[in-house]
Amino acid sequence: MSSIAIAPAAITQATPQVVALSGAWTARAIGSLEARVDRLNAPAVTVVDAARIEALDTVGAWLLQSLLQRLRSAGSAAQLQHLRPEYARLLDAVGQPLTPRTNVPAPKGLPGTLEGVGRGAAAIAEQTLALLSFIGETAAALAAGLAHPARLRWRPILFNIRSAGFDALPIVGLLSFLLGIVVAYQSASQLRHYGANIFVADLVGLSMLREFAPLLTAIIVAGRSGSAYAAQIGTMCVTEEIDAMRTLGIAPLDLLVLPKIIALMIALPLLTVFADALGVLGGMIMAQMQLGVSFPVFLDRFVKAVDISAYLTGIGKAPVFAAIIVIVGCFQGFRTHGGADSVGRQTTRSVVQATFLVIVADALFSVVFSTLDL
Repeated sequence: MSSIAIAPAAITQATPQVVALSGAWTARAIGSLEARVDRLNAPAVTVVDAARIEALDTVGAWLLQSLLQRLRSAGSAAQLQHLRPEYARLLDAVGQPLTPRTNVPAPKGLPGTLEGVGRGAAAIAEQTLALLSFIGETAAALAAGLAHPARLRWRPILFNIRSAGFDALPIVGLLSFLLGIVVAYQSASQLRHYGANIFVADLVGLSMLREFAPLLTAIIVAGRSGSAYAAQIGTMCVTEEIDAMRTLGIAPLDLLVLPKIIALMIALPLLTVFADALGVLGGMIMAQMQLGVSFPVFLDRFVKAVDISAYLTGIGKAPVFAAIIVIVGCFQGFRTHGGADSVGRQTTRSVVQATFLVIVADALFSVVFSTLDL
């Protein structure tokens, strides 16, 4: 196999007026041309003959441009002649100045404290307005569904009652039972000093029925079911199933939100009743072990200390907590966009926001009930 050798780049000045260029003006063959350029009699040169240039790349084109600039800066009127057309186009491209990209904004520095506060406030305001809009849409859809029960999808409602209610019985019952034990145990150490052992029934009964049972149940369901709602709807948004439903004429609120909110408003009060019973049972067991208060004595005092209003007060909070959990979970699910990381982020937000709003609602209930003397 034969190959034709290409001579390395060369510069010769046969006469003071003419500089001849030859060989391969490429990155591999230019050698020490810089030193040869410096030895030229630049002011006398009028012609740069490039007829014998056999190869040219961007490095050679840049060096050729540099040669012409040096000659002209030294007072020469040198003109490049006989350069092949394809090499001339490369030389023109290399010689064009780089223009700045005016459509790309300059990078900004880190936002200041005031700017960060403003951005955070704007984001909170935007999310609050979006949440209020979602609440209005959900309320309108729920009113329309209750006005026309035939439009409701009862099979998803029953499924959500089972998944959010029946399947949550073990964890709700266990934690309520343990909480009743803790309340009775902490009360026993104080009541024993004053000989008021029997009042452990008052403490366990009122605290569990009015506050701990509904609040604990709502927090468990927010972490268990609220996150599931956000993850389910978020995944459907990422996979464009929500858009497909709208294309088919199916309202996502009717199919995804209403069954959940109706199911949880039924299931959460029942879970609260179950938590009440297990919490009081745990308190009874600990009262007998620590204070010697037997079950019949405990129940006799419990009936006298806890009236029906205290019981209904705790049960009445449950539907409100259920609405908060479902609305926040579904709202964050519908705000999912992008990929799987967005699903996880919105799921986390749904749990945090639902838990926070449930606690705020419970505090407001306490203030209202105190004002009404309930």
